[in-house]
Amino acid sequence: MRRTAAVLSSLLAVSLGVACSASAQDSTRGKATVTLAGKAIAVDYGRPSLKGRDMLGKAAVGDEWRMGANSPTTLETPVGLAFGASQVAPGTYVLRAKKVSATAWTLKLVRDGKDAAEVPLETSPVDKSVETFTIDLTEQQGQGVFRMTWGTLALSTRFSAK
Repeated sequence: MRRTAAVLSSLLAVSLGVACSASAQDSTRGKATVTLAGKAIAVDYGRPSLKGRDMLGKAAVGDEWRMGANSPTTLETPVGLAFGASQVAPGTYVLRAKKVSATAWTLKLVRDGKDAAEVPLETSPVDKSVETFTIDLTEQQGQGVFRMTWGTLALSTRFSAK
């Protein structure tokens, strides 16, 4: 009887630990990829849901957002990239977004704790609200397009392989 109670107690503790761990990280991970210059460029990111909130609208001017949930959003590139006049070397970068005015955002690429580039993002409304944060990488006319969408807002920029 004591042994059965001990086993049940252990199973309950394990079950509660798994449940707590799952709820602490309830957003899924997403991955967006595009091929430029024959090389795959990838973004790995968390995919939180709005759950009735307006997260981008609530951000104050000057706020930086880590774009996603749980682990940092990362860009991995085996080739150098140019975002307009800003260039970054091959490697892995943490991506952050910064609200620079009531209607403008920039994309920050951070490497080894230092800003490697800050790129203006084009802001555009979307027709239908996007519940789950989404990042897309696509190729258009030989250039890459980075686009993140959440709620009723899309933020995007173009880049090329160097």
